[in-house]
Amino acid sequence: MQKLHLKIVTPERIVFEDSVDSVSVMTENGEITILPNHVPLVSLLRSGEMRLKDDKQETLLAVSTGLIEVKPGNIIVVLADTAERSDELTLEEIVKAKDLAQKRLEDARDKNDVAYADALVHMERELARYKVASKGKYRDVGGSGK
Repeated sequence: MQKLHLKIVTPERIVFEDSVDSVSVMTENGEITILPNHVPLVSLLRSGEMRLKDDKQETLLAVSTGLIEVKPGNIIVVLADTAERSDELTLEEIVKAKDLAQKRLEDARDKNDVAYADALVHMERELARYKVASKGKYRDVGGSGK
């Protein structure tokens, strides 16, 4: 079976670079799943969960806003503001950050639209991180129950 070559890059580092069977991610138009031989595509990312499947294993990442490009030859490049693998996330720290983001959102509600939009982006990021951290590092999707 053909594989996708995926590279996930943030301003700080290369988060992931390897071959996978499929990539699912949230875009501005909803969730998409990319399989081998996908048509070329460029799309804006939304904060959310990214799922990478390889054989029967699924790796989860929390990804914020950015850009995804699917190139001919099964090459996928993700440029994200932030991206974290689930094994890098600590639920306790995320809960604190989520509470802080909630407070910022409430404080910005009566301010200008820019402050509110900024606070909303931070809240969406923390919710995505919380969701990924809650699910764990890997999931067996092959039905073996292991």
